[in-house]
Amino acid sequence: MPDIPTATPRARVRVPLRFADGYGTDAELVTFHGLADGREHLAVVLGDPGPVPLVRLHSECLTGDVFGSARCDCGPQLREAVERITDRGGILLYLRQEGRGIGLYNKLDAYALQDEGLDTYAANAALGLPEDARDYTAAAQMLTALGVTELDLLSNNPDKADQLRTLGIAVRDRVPTGVFTTAHNIHYLRAKALQTRHTLPLAELTELTAG
Repeated sequence: MPDIPTATPRARVRVPLRFADGYGTDAELVTFHGLADGREHLAVVLGDPGPVPLVRLHSECLTGDVFGSARCDCGPQLREAVERITDRGGILLYLRQEGRGIGLYNKLDAYALQDEGLDTYAANAALGLPEDARDYTAAAQMLTALGVTELDLLSNNPDKADQLRTLGIAVRDRVPTGVFTTAHNIHYLRAKALQTRHTLPLAELTELTAG
């Protein structure tokens, strides 16, 4: 196990979750002491987690999660993950890493550059920012504090699995999420498939962007 600081659960509270489409479930929200980056990340425990729970690392997206922005797939992924994890039993880690770690204001600046033709990664680079600044040390701390040493990861992003393994968490399987396309996010999804090997249907997305 890498030498990372130990985190401990701070508080646990039951919260009923209700979504706009009528779906609802009950969750246990867990906060933590000692997270490496000092941010207020949250574990959402859903269903009855077994010895190898289904886990999603969901990075905060105010525009998608709260306002329903069609420029990304974050809101639909969050909604899907809550239901799938509830059915299987597991944990959703809601990580305060807006804009792949660059923050909300910078993300919106990058959106403006995307409107001029840059893809999501090139826009970050044009602002002098990393393509993806996310670090999952805190996620590994949270999982360890909850007693999770092996999991199935609900994600299209291979970097999440790679980082967790490096941090000492065994990822048995990476389970793809659904593909949530809109007229406004096709170029974004295609960039993720091309640039960072996300598990997405590249040929289909390429055909849509050429249309």
